[in-house]
Amino acid sequence: MRTETIALHAGYQADTPVMSAAVPIYQTVAYEFDSADHAAALFNLEAEGFRYSRISNPTTAVLERRIAALEGGVGALCLGSGMAALYNAILGIAEAGRNIVTVPQLYGTTHTMFSHVLSRMNVSVRFADSDSPADIDRLIDDNTMAVYCESVGNPAGNVCDIEALAETAHAHGVPLLVDNTVASPVLLRPIEFGADIVVHSLTKFLGGHGTTLGGAIVDGGQFPWDRHARRFAMLNQPDPSYHGLVYATHFGRTAYIERCRNFCLRTTGAALAPLSAFLLLQGVETVALRVERHVQNARCVAEALQKDARVAWVNYAGFPTSPYYSLVRKYLAGRACSLLTFGVHGGMPAGVRFYDSLRLIKRVVNLGDAKSLACHPASTTHRQMTSREQIAAGVMPEMIRLSVGIEHVDDILADLDQALAAAHAGRVDLELALPDRD
Repeated sequence: MRTETIALHAGYQADTPVMSAAVPIYQTVAYEFDSADHAAALFNLEAEGFRYSRISNPTTAVLERRIAALEGGVGALCLGSGMAALYNAILGIAEAGRNIVTVPQLYGTTHTMFSHVLSRMNVSVRFADSDSPADIDRLIDDNTMAVYCESVGNPAGNVCDIEALAETAHAHGVPLLVDNTVASPVLLRPIEFGADIVVHSLTKFLGGHGTTLGGAIVDGGQFPWDRHARRFAMLNQPDPSYHGLVYATHFGRTAYIERCRNFCLRTTGAALAPLSAFLLLQGVETVALRVERHVQNARCVAEALQKDARVAWVNYAGFPTSPYYSLVRKYLAGRACSLLTFGVHGGMPAGVRFYDSLRLIKRVVNLGDAKSLACHPASTTHRQMTSREQIAAGVMPEMIRLSVGIEHVDDILADLDQALAAAHAGRVDLELALPDRD
């Protein structure tokens, strides 16, 4: 099945006798067991089924199967947020005294986790000077557990060379972990280019309506954990919490995602609620159509901003002048993402006046919503970083990040025009009504 069909049908078959065409919401905490032996088999991971909704739930299971199918993975685990997904993805393979190597262009809260949270667990994160495979390669050593990147950086807009990064990681016997939130599986499936683990904030494009938090980990099922038994002992040695079960032996290709579920999620508890899973499924059904419109509108917006004398610069990977243009053609089939950044002439003060003057475009820190959204990263998503760290992450003081929505493009352009006029005039129009239509 193609992406559009997978988004509507994968992972669900109507149950008798009800035969509901829509995925039911299983709003339950616990599940009955046939007997003590049945319960024991479930808790020993010897039988398939549901035990407790902190670990798995039938509604959430459909979402997991659908996300795994969209990404081309062997399994997925859905959690309460994108950050919960990233944390549990790392917890699944990280150990004290080990390290992770990452590109520098990161989402602000990811940078905080890497710089200030994992270090308290004695897991160090090594930031490369750039997203080039050469800069990544020189930081990997025998204690490295993973290489990390965002397929399309937020908000830097850089496009990582996933195939080259995967080759670099695999040459050292470590997996490549990719955050594919901005691209979404509609534009890019990192597993097809060698990525081993993919994470998502489902809150963004896959959910698409700005109503529901959620995250996902997808296991590509290709990394040979058993060939690197010393490095990944947690998957290759008996787990005392499951009576000596060895994940790599017991689960084979799904060893990693099963450990994430049955060890990490079970003990950290960042479960996705069944109602949230249902709401996210509604978004997934239309993700392919929405992303197509997102991409079309973003190109129109980028071209208009590039021609506007009031705009100092535009960072859009779909321009032939972008250093990432060739990677957009290779990985995204020429369809640059709808996340772009730009600066208004006049520096940060003019940028703030522009931001405050928006009427249609929402001033929020989310992205991937059906609505157009704007953010000033230096004062919001990346505020906790030093100026030097912001620059390394691709954040300039005057930067405005746009997540271009699916409204009529003329209305988006009209709002940008009036906000630029206000910024250029050095005033803020406090009128909150939407622009009049002709």
